[in-house]
Amino acid sequence: MSIETETKPFDELDYLKSEEDITAYMSEALATNEPALIAYALGVVARARGMSRVARDTGLSRETLHRALSADGNPELATVLRIVAALGLRLTAESVSKAA
Repeated sequence: MSIETETKPFDELDYLKSEEDITAYMSEALATNEPALIAYALGVVARARGMSRVARDTGLSRETLHRALSADGNPELATVLRIVAALGLRLTAESVSKAA
């Protein structure tokens, strides 16, 4: 006898319900220093905010936005900064200690 379990694909968007959730999610993505992961996380947050609205606020087409934030995307820093601003976020710097 086998038991069938119904599953659905994991989507981070399901867990981004508040501004605090979005801030924590982006902070964790930025902490990885992985450009592809950061771009992906920006894409998830853009979907949470509404991709059409983010495209309008950045002056980019939806297609350009999707391409820039795809797994293969490599957006320019200027594009990232426009997206971050449109999402109502700010990139910040903090000092990290390096082990000698």
